[in-house]
Amino acid sequence: MSQVSIADSSQHDLDRLASLAEDTIRRARAAGATQAEVSASIDIGLNVNVRMGEVETVEHTRDRGFGLTVYFGQHKGSASTADLNSDSIQATIEQACAIARFTEEDPASGLADADRMATVFPDLDLWHPWDLDVDQAILLGQAVEDGGRSITGITNSDGSSVNAGQSLSVYANSHGFVGRERATRHSLSVALIAGEGDRMQRDYWYDSGRDASRFMDPASIGRKAAERTLSRLDARRLTTRQSPVLFSPEVSRGLLGHLLGAVSGGSLYRKSSFLVDHVGKQILPSWFRLDERPLIPRGMGSSVFDAEGVATVDSSIVVDGVLERYILGSYSARKLGLQSTGNAGGVHNLMTSHGGDDFTAMLKKLGTGLLVTEVMGQGVSIITGDYSRGASGFWVENGEIAYPVEEITIAANLRDMYANLVAVGSDVDHRSHVLTGSWLIEKMTIAGE
Repeated sequence: MSQVSIADSSQHDLDRLASLAEDTIRRARAAGATQAEVSASIDIGLNVNVRMGEVETVEHTRDRGFGLTVYFGQHKGSASTADLNSDSIQATIEQACAIARFTEEDPASGLADADRMATVFPDLDLWHPWDLDVDQAILLGQAVEDGGRSITGITNSDGSSVNAGQSLSVYANSHGFVGRERATRHSLSVALIAGEGDRMQRDYWYDSGRDASRFMDPASIGRKAAERTLSRLDARRLTTRQSPVLFSPEVSRGLLGHLLGAVSGGSLYRKSSFLVDHVGKQILPSWFRLDERPLIPRGMGSSVFDAEGVATVDSSIVVDGVLERYILGSYSARKLGLQSTGNAGGVHNLMTSHGGDDFTAMLKKLGTGLLVTEVMGQGVSIITGDYSRGASGFWVENGEIAYPVEEITIAANLRDMYANLVAVGSDVDHRSHVLTGSWLIEKMTIAGE
């Protein structure tokens, strides 16, 4: 299908979803609901997996979702369907209304405030359909894998994957708000194996973005995966010790994720966060700042409005190491006696401050210590801040990688990790809506042999 016909088809589908959403809200109001909101989506995708040069799977997807929430005063009911015909939507309305009539009244429930709805809808350049057929996807998957398998020392492959995705979504509510969004997200990836028997190691690499024309050369993705895999051969365990720890950019995103979890409304109003009542307090070094930038063109987390229709705006979360605000949708904001921050459904593009040190310079700054490139397990408590994860990576001596390490555990408390952040690198990973470089933590406990 041509780019023009894809665009025409997507616009038709968006218009249809918007019309259905508005009609459903009218019908819900006629059934007695004082407020109503609809979230509707169509996700279209092609996923091709190749292993050892042969096609393993080819999957076409076209998933639809239609969810309705109604409020009878402050009694809430929700129902959903994947069938967009009139009878199914009518049944969904009746189910949502029936549920609302029997739920407990909740003073914090209801739509976001009407005056917070987005009214301006700039084009954020998120729509870049990949005009890719199955044969082309197979050739790409083979090229990615061949790029890695051609490197001496690679003994096997876990396969490559080619994904082309389009998402159409509509959010509408009884304030009269109707928001349409269409976005694409594509990826190329491969996982490779090196070594034999007990010495085998596995690693991967990928590229991901809104516009596939900006991807790395497919073969270079494979070569990068091969380089990472081979570098893990002959990994050792460490003796138990304390040392500085450098987290690679893709792992550093997780440290920010824990921070966001601790300052999100659900954790705060339940009093299940180690950062309860920390707005206005210093939690990171004075040079650190964290900003939300939801309107970046082609951004992986860009959006004009949140999941409740609230307009998104540029804002700061941490300035000079001080926590400026929480992450709130309308419900959690009301529970806390605050205002929504436009984060119903999650955060948008996040950007951390950083110095001018690239990855090589960050290794020099680390000196002698641990470089973490992978973490495992679920040993993080947002309630207490305790952090304990399985890890692998490299031991670094005098700013140079000495040897790979595995089967170790790194531990500390998030409160101390954030306070003792030494530096953030300029090696920003742009494949996510969380844009950060590597993080150097002054000291952590490493448990090994």
